[in-house]
Amino acid sequence: MPRPSRNVDQLLVEAGRTLLPQTGVRGLSIRAVSERAGVNLGMFHYHFKTKDVFVRNILQATYNEMFSSLQLTSSKGATALENLRASINLLARFGRDNRQLIVRLLGDALAAEVVAMEFLRANMPRHIEVIMRLITQAQRDGDLRQIPLAQAIAFLLGSVAAPLLIGTAAMNSGLAPAAIATQIEDNVFTNGAIAERIDMALAGLAPPSKTGGRK
Repeated sequence: MPRPSRNVDQLLVEAGRTLLPQTGVRGLSIRAVSERAGVNLGMFHYHFKTKDVFVRNILQATYNEMFSSLQLTSSKGATALENLRASINLLARFGRDNRQLIVRLLGDALAAEVVAMEFLRANMPRHIEVIMRLITQAQRDGDLRQIPLAQAIAFLLGSVAAPLLIGTAAMNSGLAPAAIATQIEDNVFTNGAIAERIDMALAGLAPPSKTGGRK
């Protein structure tokens, strides 16, 4: 009996990566994945056994690609604040490029979908810890104000990431009229808009001595 082609698993993964942002974990059908990949259903079971294994592989590979890049953003010759800016920028662009998938995942997790919950629980702390470490060092350097770490993270990530998620959810639900949706695409999701929000957020976290405010 001939062995299945080594390309079949990759075809299935590519099909899954295309469909998952549209369906979420709950709505993903292995039959739809197999049909999109152009392979029979038996090949799916041969390579991945179950839908849960398949989805976990896709989600983890997507996240690991981002996290590897995140670890490379920190430069030894840069300040913690500069490395923080670069790291937030990378995370925000990843969030923008994968916003449909992230919104679906959050919805799945809120609906108690086990695979989504396990994935978020295992991976969200990883990049949050990177940001926490950089914020703490920037505070020690005197480049960020001395406020509780949780408050600093909430302000920074909320300012930068929330518009991506809220904008995407509004557009997906139809709550954002076409004219507003265009404004969101042009003025919230672009690289320039992301960089501007990061600048404003970091300025808001700057110590009073560097902003001319009261100590």
